[in-house]
Parts: sequence; C-alpha cells; structure tokens
Amino acid sequence: MLSDISLKEFVLWVLRKRKRFRVKGNSMLPLLKPQEEVLIDPKIDPNQLPKAGDIVVAKHPKQENLQVIKRVISVSEDGSLFLEGDNLKESTDSRVFGTVKLEQIVGRVTCRFS
Repeated sequence: MLSDISLKEFVLWVLRKRKRFRVKGNSMLPLLKPQEEVLIDPKIDPNQLPKAGDIVVAKHPKQENLQVIKRVISVSEDGSLFLEGDNLKESTDSRVFGTVKLEQIVGRVTCRFS
C-alpha cells in the first residue's frame, strides 16, 4: 500500500529531490484517484532498477508530451518494463503500447502528497 507523505519525503520535496505528479484518469483506481498527487523520486539508480510491484511515472512511448502512472508488472533482462494500471478496464498501458524502456521512466512513486 502506498503511504501518505512522511516528514522525510516532505523534506526531500522541499530540497527538490522529489517531484509532484498529479494523477489523471481512472487507470490506478482504487489506489490512486484522479487529481490525487504523489511524490516521485526522479533519480533512477542503475543499481536499484524499478521492480515488479513498484509504481512509476513514465513518458508515454507513443505520445511525446504525455506521462502515465502505472505499476511495474515485470522487467525483462534488457531493462524493458511491462506496465499496467491497477484498473485494467480503464487503463491504456503496455498491453496497448508495449514495453517501456528504462530511459522513459520519469521516476518512482514514493508516497501520496496529501
């Protein structure tokens, strides 16, 4: 379960080590609601790649200026990620646009910003 903001995450946001992201759409219901905000860690450490179960923000592979928030389902040996929304009926994800390269990951969600 995704936790609400902690003092540590708040301080990291103030120090600009975290970024805010506003959820759009219903693809992550019931966990994340439309207009809810989360904090993301934009630094992807090559030694700590996203893993199955992580929630990430990624650049949409087919629409240049669009970012999506999805759960990592699997990571292949070449580092490509298969992403899905929690609400499969209302999610456009890797089932539609294919896997996402690590370079397309904007950041890993660390907590809700509330």
